[in-house]
Amino acid sequence: MSSSELKLAPQSQRQADAGTIQVVSFRLAHEEYGIEITKVQEIILVGEITRVPQTSPYIKGLINLRSTVIPIVDLRLRFGMSEEAATDETRIMVMNVGGKTTGIVVDAVSEVLRISKDQLAPPPPTVSGLGRDYLTGLAKLEKRLLILLDVDRLLSEVSTAPGMVA
Repeated sequence: MSSSELKLAPQSQRQADAGTIQVVSFRLAHEEYGIEITKVQEIILVGEITRVPQTSPYIKGLINLRSTVIPIVDLRLRFGMSEEAATDETRIMVMNVGGKTTGIVVDAVSEVLRISKDQLAPPPPTVSGLGRDYLTGLAKLEKRLLILLDVDRLLSEVSTAPGMVA
């Protein structure tokens, strides 16, 4: 993304046909993930994040976004990946989940995709571990697979993390 901040269309304009869904795709390490666009409020550059003592390591801290203080989750750490320094492509995806606003740090935001229901597959039963709880499925694109995440479940634990106000 070339712009420093991306505002997404209002939810009413984001509704896709009954046979398709729209997802925002992003990278973490060498994998590509997707989140339903209706969950994404906006995408911003990584700025100063204020650390909060005694929180889970994956909670990077808090930011002040237009007079709203929101917690920031490092998705790499949440998934047990190694921590990486921010680059020019690193972004915060601001989510609205369960009436709460939370930001997630991702390596890069790729694009908004329209995916037809016949391109979707459930997560394979052989996938186990932490990640399986947060997968909604896989999108079979031309030459790649997109891992679709359930941000409601992924971020539901942030408000209950030690040191974070519910």
